[in-house]
Amino acid sequence: MDNDRDVVIVDAVRSATAKPNSRLSRFHVTDLLGDVINSLFERNNVDPGIVDHVAGGCIAQVGEQANNVTRTAWLAAGLPVHVGASTTSTQCGSGQHANTWAHSLISSGMAEIVVVCGVESMSHVPMASQIPVNEEGEAYLGERYTDRYKEIHDPTNQLEGAERIAKKWELTREELDHFGVRSQNLAETAWNEGRFDGQIIPFDVHGDGTDIHNRDEGLRETTFEGLSKLKPIAGVGYFAESAEFHTAGTASQLADASSALLVMSMKKAKELGLTPLAKVISSCLVGSDPALMLTGPIPATQKLLADTGKATDDIDIFEINEAFAAVVLAWAKEIGIEIDDRVNPNGGAIAIGHALGSTGPLLLTKTVHELHRSNGRLGLISMCCGGGLGTGTIIERI
Repeated sequence: MDNDRDVVIVDAVRSATAKPNSRLSRFHVTDLLGDVINSLFERNNVDPGIVDHVAGGCIAQVGEQANNVTRTAWLAAGLPVHVGASTTSTQCGSGQHANTWAHSLISSGMAEIVVVCGVESMSHVPMASQIPVNEEGEAYLGERYTDRYKEIHDPTNQLEGAERIAKKWELTREELDHFGVRSQNLAETAWNEGRFDGQIIPFDVHGDGTDIHNRDEGLRETTFEGLSKLKPIAGVGYFAESAEFHTAGTASQLADASSALLVMSMKKAKELGLTPLAKVISSCLVGSDPALMLTGPIPATQKLLADTGKATDDIDIFEINEAFAAVVLAWAKEIGIEIDDRVNPNGGAIAIGHALGSTGPLLLTKTVHELHRSNGRLGLISMCCGGGLGTGTIIERI
């Protein structure tokens, strides 16, 4: 039975992802985010002036993405000055944590309408731009942190964490490669069958209608034989250590993208005559081992299931961010489920791309629309985050 204070998602949209220095690189990051936010009001005939708050996620808050990029994007889009905005950084889970923030505001009665969003232009602000380094150019978070985690040597980066996960859960290079092929094949099928129709906000690349960006750019023809021939990722820059298990075919692709959700109380949705797509049942942010870095979806999933009294068999769709193949495979082993049709049914970041701060709302968008397409009831979304964190959300189709 619906409650007036239930938190509902009225609409969920995203840009198609683009490779860095490709088609979306022509857009300033505030335009990339602002146009997607604006589409929510146009699609739903909602006055932006009645929004209580805009909660955004972005990781590298430097350069174009500094100075509260969510607020700047809102103003650049010509939206009302009196609406406040904030930008959170919870590493890769930033955009999803923005939704947890909205869930908290609305369920507590502090807000009725919140726009949740995320953005990352990796063309303009390269990955790790915000990470402090020492004189040798290595990531440096202070002596006290390093002393507490001496086994790490230097603070773990994501690639090192993924490699450690593969070893700890006894995953093989063959298993990882099969998962990489799976992601590409499922994403290709999703596009061919029009599963993303209705959630993509097109961008006019040259402003003259001759080139419309409306399809994810990371998809590529992939075979197991092809992936098995790839060399492991070689250490460079922030990723100082070379890989043993992961290749470019089993790691998420860097991308430019933005995404946004229109979230409100059930009471407000009824007042406005809007039909929600889904209800937010539970949200969380948990910590995990920083030496493994990327195991956060395991405790996040466990907490979500415990908090709601749900079992894995109750969940129709799992969206676990494919930062690296090992993240999802280790999660499945630990949670005790098979990698079946319920897990990332339309492919994930290995094929579609991972535009960091925008990926949380992007995964929520994919899940909301897939629940409606497949007539599923419950979706669980989780992400691993730098520093050893996990974000999580359970939503229910309405």
